[in-house]
Amino acid sequence: MAVKILITRKGIQNNIIELTVLLKKLRSLTLNQPGYIYGETLRRLDQPDECVVVSTWRSREDWENWFNNPQRQSIQTEIDLLLGEPTSYAVYEE
Repeated sequence: MAVKILITRKGIQNNIIELTVLLKKLRSLTLNQPGYIYGETLRRLDQPDECVVVSTWRSREDWENWFNNPQRQSIQTEIDLLLGEPTSYAVYEE
């Protein structure tokens, strides 16, 4: 059963150039992961410093494999350092 992952990041206007480079790198790696279906990034209108990524995966296992991927974790650590707070994740079934 497909799952949707809501990835919330706050403080996205801090270090925007460095952050954009890392997010593009992460996105390009995600595109080649087994089970990845689709993703979109939404910017919150009432709080423009926050965005949500809705990522769709074939299964929770596919998502967890990607979530635990050392390459993803390394880039995510760099992103969180630029944001100044951890990225949050929520997993939903379709």
